[in-house]
Amino acid sequence: MGKRRSSRELVIKFLYLIEMNPGDTEEQLAQFWESNPCQEEIQNFTVALLAKIHEGQPAIDNLLRKFSENWTLDRMTVIDRNLLRMAVCELMYDKSIPPKVVIDEAVEIAKKYGSGESPNFINGILDRVMKEMEGARAVEPTKH
Repeated sequence: MGKRRSSRELVIKFLYLIEMNPGDTEEQLAQFWESNPCQEEIQNFTVALLAKIHEGQPAIDNLLRKFSENWTLDRMTVIDRNLLRMAVCELMYDKSIPPKVVIDEAVEIAKKYGSGESPNFINGILDRVMKEMEGARAVEPTKH
């Protein structure tokens, strides 16, 4: 498994943990690293992605509400909701990762941690988000 995949799986595990057991996030993160030791590079990517998700969550959730027809965020499983948040965060804020890679990673993680319907559900929403974002980039004015 690649380092980024490992980081993404750690992100999902931590987001699940804090959603199911609200508390002091910094203390929970310290305990999380004790239970999930990993290479510094993996930990750094994980922490950076968690920070981006936290900072961007209002915008991320608004985008998810727009594209998750007939599904409120509260109705989604904890895993699906946080997988979508993570992937949308990467689509919005990390242009170094091709959108199709972001979606493929989210679908593969959904196969491992989600329900039987999770991969198709995740893929459908992320595909719509990606198309919307590509359309927005296509009409952005050129800077001279």
